[in-house]
Amino acid sequence: MSDLSASLDLATLRRDYRAGKRDPVSVAEAVLDRIEARGDDKVWIHRVPRAEVLARAKAVAAAGPDGKPLYGVPFAIKDNIDLAGHPTTAACPDFAYVPKDSATVVAKLIAAGAIPIGKTNLDQFATGLVGTRSPYGAPANSFDPAYVSGGSSSGSAIAVAAGLVSFSLGTDTAGSGRVPAAFNNLIGLKPSCGLLSTSGVVPACRSLDCVSIFALTAEDASAVLDVAQGFDAADPFSRDAVVLAPAPIPGDIASCRVGVPRAADLAFFGNDEGQRMFGEAVGLMRQLGARVIEIDFKPFLETARLLYEGPWVAERYAAIRDFIERQPDSLYPVTRQIIGGGDKPRAADAFAAYYRLKALRRTAEAVWSDVDVIVTPTAGRCYTIADVLAEPVKLNSNLGYYTNFMNLLDLSAIAVPAGIQRDGLPFGVTLVAPAFQDRSLLSLGRQLHRAQRPTMGALGLPLPAAEADGAVADPPGAVSVAVFGAHMSGLPLNHELTDLGGRFVRKDRTAPRYRLFALPNVTPAKPGLVRAETGRAIDLEIWRLPVKGFGMFVAGIPGPLSIGKVELASGERVAGFLCENYATDGATDISALGGWRRYLETARG
Repeated sequence: MSDLSASLDLATLRRDYRAGKRDPVSVAEAVLDRIEARGDDKVWIHRVPRAEVLARAKAVAAAGPDGKPLYGVPFAIKDNIDLAGHPTTAACPDFAYVPKDSATVVAKLIAAGAIPIGKTNLDQFATGLVGTRSPYGAPANSFDPAYVSGGSSSGSAIAVAAGLVSFSLGTDTAGSGRVPAAFNNLIGLKPSCGLLSTSGVVPACRSLDCVSIFALTAEDASAVLDVAQGFDAADPFSRDAVVLAPAPIPGDIASCRVGVPRAADLAFFGNDEGQRMFGEAVGLMRQLGARVIEIDFKPFLETARLLYEGPWVAERYAAIRDFIERQPDSLYPVTRQIIGGGDKPRAADAFAAYYRLKALRRTAEAVWSDVDVIVTPTAGRCYTIADVLAEPVKLNSNLGYYTNFMNLLDLSAIAVPAGIQRDGLPFGVTLVAPAFQDRSLLSLGRQLHRAQRPTMGALGLPLPAAEADGAVADPPGAVSVAVFGAHMSGLPLNHELTDLGGRFVRKDRTAPRYRLFALPNVTPAKPGLVRAETGRAIDLEIWRLPVKGFGMFVAGIPGPLSIGKVELASGERVAGFLCENYATDGATDISALGGWRRYLETARG
């Protein structure tokens, strides 16, 4: 009999695989048994046949985990994303087709050892934030079946929250990767547009679409992102993060300036519990050391209204124009009403809205000079299915209050659980930053999630223990490097990392076993880190370099510095700068300051 209770989070799976407690075949069997036990829960539009799932699991097990960062990890795919040999419907039966090839992102995940379980339900043509606009039924909220699951990636969220898969893919144009995460106690990563390829994805608004990730923990989302991201020349909307990535924002909450909308700009739609819990989440960030700053949120809200009140709805119409003009009655009634309105805007309307968007972008950009990240509720309130069916457009619009502006303004975001309301429903917040700050957001999301007393999804399971508190394993072709001094972000030698394709991952600290010295007579100023019997924890940054870039970086390191293994506070060991002991003779011991940045601040007076 397969184990129907064991957690599917990646850290637990990895530990169990290493210990021989489970293997990919037994995990696949357990997943399939769980799905069968739930019956017709409206989560799935198409499931991969049991024999095919088990055959793939056996092949993964036979190949072994080497070079497979997602070895034996079961996952689900929103049914507007292609899986080779299986139908893609976009929740419209008459639209269905069977692709020969998988979407680029799906192919990457399978190559990394992940096992696809099936295609999940969605608001038809990814148009909606409610999860009720599907002829295949409405998947119920995983905490209370009277309430909506959120959309459009409804089935993808439930599949993770209910413990049917380890992670899932959604899409996010207006909030579809975030609202279902909030309503089901999940991490929902909305990556920067173009970071994950949309080749093989049925478009909603093609210029705004992105593939999103639902996961039980931020660490799991990070591991999936490591595999799934990457420039795709076949996708005209793909963007190269290595080329475009800005200087990273702080990866720890204590160093962050956090923007919060003014009270007049917040809306909870009658949910006093949501208002209370948002206040508590902001208070927690303050306790963790963040500097909280009120911001003018009106430019973001005005931008949000452009998405459906402006001509962007015409892009949804253009995405399925041939189909909707041939077979309008094939669409779900509310979906037809919304997308059908896209044939009305004129080209002049599109240009007028584009000009307004550019002006709003310029206004919103000014906010980022004052804050590093913005925090908002993910959604002010969760509604019952009955309420949504009675007022499908108005209540859907309410759910997009904090989400519709995101891709229009080219922002990245992560939805993070923020606790359970007194009525038993989850509440969530979203951390927002400019494009290509995904890694820092994952680090911030991890800290905020773990600073609570969180559980994963709807199963009541606690987050995995400290093994998952550090970085996830390096993806194939990349090496993590710990830097302590002039190579840190914003300092004189940081370009040596970025020039070689380096990417900031997070801030961290060493185990309390090191001494830090300000080395004399070196330009630019540098520290030396030495392991010691009586030491301190020292601040550092983790960067990730391509293997080739790492080799070139190491070759250029001058003595007395070298690369060795540095122990982090979590116990993880990563490559990092160490100093030969002789060089500390006559050097100033600055260990008590806890890091190089604090030393520089002290030196400046």
